[in-house]
Amino acid sequence: QVQLDESGGGLVQAGDSLRLSCAASGRTFSSYTMAWFRQAPGKEREFVAGIGWSAGATSYADSVKGRFTISRDNAKNTVYLQMNSLKPEDTAVYYCAVRPSMAVITTARRYDYWGQGTQVTVSS
Repeated sequence: QVQLDESGGGLVQAGDSLRLSCAASGRTFSSYTMAWFRQAPGKEREFVAGIGWSAGATSYADSVKGRFTISRDNAKNTVYLQMNSLKPEDTAVYYCAVRPSMAVITTARRYDYWGQGTQVTVSS
């Protein structure tokens, strides 16, 4: 089993920055993809950003390109999401997810392990 612990959420104003962290523990894989999804009230969970095992492959939702940066530290089994120029529409619960594969997939159901989520609220 894999445990994912997210941190770094909070209440900020539009234009501010936040950095989310997600530490994985438990079962380990030879390679795995880590990703961030988010879910706003009344909306479906959506892909935000993903990063492959080697960190050379990344993928971003169009809505966050140029503002968010995903990175990972394999020695610490941790993935980060640096969020800059935050907007009120970024308000959501952000979830970390892992799938034991090298490919970055944007579909939530393809991920096997999920964190408990961390709330990000951006006020206007």
